[in-house]
Amino acid sequence: MEQLYRFPAYDVAEGLRCEDITSSDVVRAALARIAEREAGVGAWAHLDPALALNNAETADAARSAGQDLGPLHGIPVGIKDIIDVAGLPCEHGTPVFAGRRPSADAAVVRNLRAAGAVILGKTVTTELAFFGPGKTRNPHNLEHTPGGSSSGSAAAVADFHVPLALGTQTAGSIIRPASYCGVIGFKPTFGLVPRDGVLEQSPPLDTIGGYARTVGDIALLMTAMTGGSHDFSPRRTRVGPLRFAFIKSLAWPDGDPAMKAALERFAAEHAAEEVALPAAFNDTAGLQRAVQFRDIAKNYGPHLDAHPGVVSAKLAEVIGI
Repeated sequence: MEQLYRFPAYDVAEGLRCEDITSSDVVRAALARIAEREAGVGAWAHLDPALALNNAETADAARSAGQDLGPLHGIPVGIKDIIDVAGLPCEHGTPVFAGRRPSADAAVVRNLRAAGAVILGKTVTTELAFFGPGKTRNPHNLEHTPGGSSSGSAAAVADFHVPLALGTQTAGSIIRPASYCGVIGFKPTFGLVPRDGVLEQSPPLDTIGGYARTVGDIALLMTAMTGGSHDFSPRRTRVGPLRFAFIKSLAWPDGDPAMKAALERFAAEHAAEEVALPAAFNDTAGLQRAVQFRDIAKNYGPHLDAHPGVVSAKLAEVIGI
């Protein structure tokens, strides 16, 4: 029972359905793991153990009463601290928003609750989901960075605090921490997950995704995040064969040999056609920065004006561009 925190979400869900375990058991195991590891890892911006346990007990009571169980019923989930959760602080990783406590859930949090998830707490984000690092460290080596901006969510999943957590991405803020922390990070198609109640940095680029330790778990999480409107289950019946294109971007020469060999092996095994990008893609990074930095100046500039000296020098520089 004390090893429950290591179970994938799919296994936890099965144990809950079969009544081999309770949500209270799962949440207590998660909180015990956090108590053991949080001082070093620093994945959490805010935890309310009493509230989490109360919600777990409510989930257990619903199951005992024979109510329909959602795909995440009784499973603890971490929420990045730029996503509103009613009654919990949401400070966006900056003193600018110290004490902010929204009264309503973000749309994606409402979807998670409808799926039965237990919101365990808020995970650390970099400053306004940009560069300024928070307190989180890489759980595999506390002297290393976990990556940003979804630092706490990736570290919490990697260190077995929770099986699932939400992150956001405007540039590389989901996939970078996933890579650094050795977990699965899924950045979905633009517009797939509703963004109401989430800090706005650059609307054309902002997306909400998540973290897990298995492919099945990330599929389970994404199905819940979209309100069940999409079935991401790897067990579903596919309409036709998958087709892959193999694109070596401008960053390909910078990849390490092991990474390139793995991708080339995958491409060969799945008959992926190598596709060359047209010249218009030669400055995709520059075009992306132009859009993102303009929107940062627009959306974050008022915070700099209202709180001089509080915003980091790097962010102030971008805002001033």
